[in-house]
Amino acid sequence: MNKMIIFSAPSGAGKTTIVREILKNDDFNLEFSVSACSRPKRDGEINGKDYYFLSVEEFKQRINNDEFIEWEEVYKNQFYGTLKSEINRIWKCGKNVVFDVDVVGGLNIKKHYTEEALALFIKPPSIAELEKRLINRQTETEASLKKRLAKAQTELEYANSFDKIIINDKLDIAVNETKNILLNFLNL
Repeated sequence: MNKMIIFSAPSGAGKTTIVREILKNDDFNLEFSVSACSRPKRDGEINGKDYYFLSVEEFKQRINNDEFIEWEEVYKNQFYGTLKSEINRIWKCGKNVVFDVDVVGGLNIKKHYTEEALALFIKPPSIAELEKRLINRQTETEASLKKRLAKAQTELEYANSFDKIIINDKLDIAVNETKNILLNFLNL
């Protein structure tokens, strides 16, 4: 049976870094699920690799056509979602799907695929550490930092709704813990 692993976390908790490390392990037979979004493409991003870039109108049309497993309007006219066709594409290749999605999206996927899915919540050691990581990225304005930290507070309240919580204090320990959880879930 094909399976899926869902990684969710507040922005800056390190989920994308952990996902990249997990994808290096061929034993897990994983393929990354590319999300769709309605935001403009950034320099260096590739359609179909980083995201499926859709216009706001196209995204809304696909919502109306029931083409998404989950979607969310994260900010005004900034939609993100997971296309059903992406899951089918990966499963047809005989691979397990990996998601790097926000907390609400992760729980929505888990709700649709209860048996096939493992939902992992990557938790920062503290809000203070999360703030430090976001500042060190040097990608946030003062306003966007405040918005992300406020959202993180809300997202942390959902942690116990996930199958497993991994505290990312030391990256190598968090990656090893994740690998052990996946070995068990994938029966390897």
